[in-house]
Amino acid sequence: MEAFRHELLADMADQIAVVLQDYKIAPEVAEQCGSAVADHMAKHWGGQHVTIPKDYAFKLTQRDLEIWERFNGTNHGELAREYDLTTSAIYRIIKRTKKKATDRAQASLF
Repeated sequence: MEAFRHELLADMADQIAVVLQDYKIAPEVAEQCGSAVADHMAKHWGGQHVTIPKDYAFKLTQRDLEIWERFNGTNHGELAREYDLTTSAIYRIIKRTKKKATDRAQASLF
């Protein structure tokens, strides 16, 4: 039956199964989940022209949070080398991430 599935949906089902198996889900269950998600997407998005975003903003936010968590006050250069950024970029990331964390903490006070 899988031979008749559209290439995109078949790949989606396979990729979901792989990710679930990475999380120690049994292969049979992972394959069933992948197929169910592909069916769901086909039902809800079938016939639409969809562009899948690369999600740069999310990835950059994850990177910035990693840098913020690893920052110890003196390791600007080390982080810059590890993340292939300039030291001034690390300073900007730390400043921006600190401001967001402070704003979030202050908002929760009210």
